[in-house]
Amino acid sequence: MELTSATLPGAALSLIHTGRAATRSALTSQLGVTRATTGAITGELRDLGLIEVDPGSGGGQQGRPSHRLLPDPSGPVALAAQVHPDGFAVALVGLAGAVVARRAENGPVPADPAQAMAPVAAAAAALLAGSGRRCVGAAVAVPTAVTRPGGTAVRALYVGWPDGAPVRDIFAAELGRLGVHGPRGGPAGCEAVNDVNALALAEHRHGAGRDTTHLPVVSAEHRGVGGALVQRGALYTGSDGLAMEAGHVSVDPAGRLCLCGNRGCLSVEADVERFLAEAGHPASAGTPALDEAVAVLRAGYRADKRVRAAADAVAARLGLGLAGLINVVNPDRVLLGGLYRELLAAAPERLREAVTRRSPWGHGAGVPIERCDLDDAGLIGAAEVAWQPVLDNPALLRGE
Repeated sequence: MELTSATLPGAALSLIHTGRAATRSALTSQLGVTRATTGAITGELRDLGLIEVDPGSGGGQQGRPSHRLLPDPSGPVALAAQVHPDGFAVALVGLAGAVVARRAENGPVPADPAQAMAPVAAAAAALLAGSGRRCVGAAVAVPTAVTRPGGTAVRALYVGWPDGAPVRDIFAAELGRLGVHGPRGGPAGCEAVNDVNALALAEHRHGAGRDTTHLPVVSAEHRGVGGALVQRGALYTGSDGLAMEAGHVSVDPAGRLCLCGNRGCLSVEADVERFLAEAGHPASAGTPALDEAVAVLRAGYRADKRVRAAADAVAARLGLGLAGLINVVNPDRVLLGGLYRELLAAAPERLREAVTRRSPWGHGAGVPIERCDLDDAGLIGAAEVAWQPVLDNPALLRGE
């Protein structure tokens, strides 16, 4: 995209936000503009309360120090929420993916999406009110496909919401009722996003997926398995937001019946609950299934033969699914999240062997398979969606 005077501030803010321009000289080089232009842009971003310009010790041209560019530690935040089958979490997230404040609650999620979103919005609004920060927008990550641009849930299999539930509008209405305002004093802009899409966006911008052009992410979260794909910096969502349902790729045509109606999907053959059942540790009431599975895997992979066998079986099934994904996408890296993040740490050889066996010409063996880096990737990714309008046009914060 050709940069103009109107788009330069947003391009500059995005570079600072993602850590690609930590100094004014680096920003000048990245934008391809004069030092004077860079000075004017960074001054504007500073005046908007977005960044600090620190005349510190960054290396500049001809030995002169270059001013460091840092997110303003008291600057505005995005209000991020994540709903999962075992509860929810909310956070305030600043520039550079910095989590300023966070709160989580465990418990069953109501099948009525309005009842589900009410406590989430209340917790988020209380967190924002207590911070005294300015809000740039809000977004909620949910464990279901989400249509774009409609913001409705599709086949919310693990929380029981009705098909087509307007989760974005419900969340926005709850925040509006609680008086959460956006950058210009009106209702906060609100979005809904699939939870693994949010995770992938966060990892691409701030985590293990930096500098990739084709980045698939597959994650076993609290229930089922999800997938996402970031291509050239943008989420690939398909024609209406429903792309990359990796959890419903069948790895065993005669396997278990999935909630989607298919048999042998990754979501029933290689998910958290299947691992716990085969490891002899069925999920306990009141404990998030993902937390329990991670604890069992960490403690038992080398000490308990049944846990090891269950983990190896999940790795083999996952490897089959990943091989198919690699064959189709031809990525430069694959990231694994949730339970798979721990599985890769425990059994890296078993998983990579499974991928290699199913890859034509051994191509899959050359694709790095790595762990997701970020502990709060779902929340950070939801915040990325909320931040995006300001990243595109920082002037939105002028309150005009």
